[in-house]
Amino acid sequence: MKALFKLLSGNPKAMFGLSIITIFILGAIFAPLITQFSPDKRTGKPHEYPAFVVKAAQDNPDGWIAENLADNKRRLLMSKDAEHLLGTSRMGRDIWSQLVYGARTSLAVGFGAGLMVCFLATIIGISAGYFGGKVDEVLTAAMNIMLVLPQLPLLFVIAAFIGQTGPMTIAVVIAMTSWAWGARVVRAQTLSLREKEFVKAAEVLGESSWRIIFVEILPNLISIVGASFIGSVMLAIMTEATLSFLGLGDPNSVSWGVMLYNVQTSSSMLVGAWWELLAPCVALTLIAIGLAMLNFAVDEIANPQLRSHKGMRRWKNLAKENAKNAKEEKEANAVDAPQPALQGGDK
Repeated sequence: MKALFKLLSGNPKAMFGLSIITIFILGAIFAPLITQFSPDKRTGKPHEYPAFVVKAAQDNPDGWIAENLADNKRRLLMSKDAEHLLGTSRMGRDIWSQLVYGARTSLAVGFGAGLMVCFLATIIGISAGYFGGKVDEVLTAAMNIMLVLPQLPLLFVIAAFIGQTGPMTIAVVIAMTSWAWGARVVRAQTLSLREKEFVKAAEVLGESSWRIIFVEILPNLISIVGASFIGSVMLAIMTEATLSFLGLGDPNSVSWGVMLYNVQTSSSMLVGAWWELLAPCVALTLIAIGLAMLNFAVDEIANPQLRSHKGMRRWKNLAKENAKNAKEEKEANAVDAPQPALQGGDK
């Protein structure tokens, strides 16, 4: 564990991604401490401006914010109370409260679905790659079927068939339709590891198949499994937001996808309430960036050759060395070349 932390702490991408993810997780855990409003209760007037917009506009009535970020400049300048950090929705609900409480649902769906996808992909991929034969044929056929089926339309059909579902049901549906890619990668790596000497030695010693899988093979798949988990979390968060935005989630729950759904149904953009759309979009973008940076870091740690800056430095050194060798060879050839014979007039 210490070695893993040392590797992550030494990678700027990992630290940047972990910082973003940690901020969101802490915000979700301590949501009651960082907001005074309930996310599903009316706590203000419909579409109140964000507090920072009100303050900036009142400090500079002729500034850019007052002129461009309000559909009604007079109402903005006359706003007395600025209690809502990110403003309110059409129903008068606090956007900041919905954002931090919605992080609980969105992150729970993401990490829950990611764990299920990771578990299914690892078990199915290792079983297919190690046991081979009929087991491999059946599991590979199942992978191919899931890979051929378009995922989003399949999710829409399943979600519409089930009806309005809770977040955990959405997580299960996402997991059931997203495991094939990871299983395919794990199977390919297992096929390679199965031929290694340490696996053959364990088989000769009479070790059981499952002990070989969990003791000899699985530890060598940690980087692949970790990358699969991070990618699955990101996919699940975005998929939940998509399903909720399309009205296939539970509108009574609080999540970033439901916030987008409320923006659509209340026509917030048509009345100039841009802040209601901005908050969930920024949150989804930041969490995606954090997970992507962490995924890049895992790839670099597992495959040092992928570290682009070191690769470029190595390439430049090789280029300089080749140029130097070519120059030395050219000079040597010039020295070894035969001198032209002297003419009679040169004596």
